[in-house]
Amino acid sequence: MRKLLSLFCFTAMMLAALMVSFHVTADTESNSYKILVYGATGKVGSKAVNEALNRGHIVTAVSRDPSRITLAHDNLTAVKGDVLDPESVASLVADQDVVIISVRGVLGKSKDPTDAVPYIAVENVVNALRDMGDTAPRLIHVGGSGSLVVKPGVVYADTLPMGIIPRKLQVEIEGQVLALEYLRTVSDVDWTYATPAKNFTNGKRTGVFRIAGDQLLESSSGRSRISRADFAVALIDEVENAQFIQQRFSVVY
Repeated sequence: MRKLLSLFCFTAMMLAALMVSFHVTADTESNSYKILVYGATGKVGSKAVNEALNRGHIVTAVSRDPSRITLAHDNLTAVKGDVLDPESVASLVADQDVVIISVRGVLGKSKDPTDAVPYIAVENVVNALRDMGDTAPRLIHVGGSGSLVVKPGVVYADTLPMGIIPRKLQVEIEGQVLALEYLRTVSDVDWTYATPAKNFTNGKRTGVFRIAGDQLLESSSGRSRISRADFAVALIDEVENAQFIQQRFSVVY
């Protein structure tokens, strides 16, 4: 895989990594936000929906089949939508404060990373937000750890044994990296690219984790992990605090 991040970006994010903080969530009241979630039935998206509802936010969960959204809550609305359909996206992002994208997959059997669902989703949402101008909501995209930097000019995806990884997953990883590259060219939309550690776990919500930038961080034992529940905490923290506008942040124990 070609090297996708420049030394300049690496240096800038290394400085951000020096500001890594140990995070503990606090029980403070926050304003209610209207949040549109693509991928609301997925393993990450469903956690984000629950976290947002538990904090008093108003959530619109999007699915091509809304009957799959079985959670009942006064602040939750399930709607039919398709992030791959620009008209559908444009109709749903209006009157929202934040749009969260947490989707996976590749179109058909394509080997082109621009056919990765996350990449197409990001483009479609950005285009819709551009059309809205100053009234547009913010975008928070959940991107893969493959784009995290392991050393100057090398991202984690470059180190993966692609010979044994299914081709469809390879294309999706490459598409997620392209999504980050694309967003870094966008200056007229308030976007954030949120990245988990190398390994997701099904662990409990602790509210305790570290926030970093581009650099792939590990524990003293060489592990890089975060639970989906705690990653969802970081996502909704960003909804409320807007600390990483037009930036990428990563989350790790």
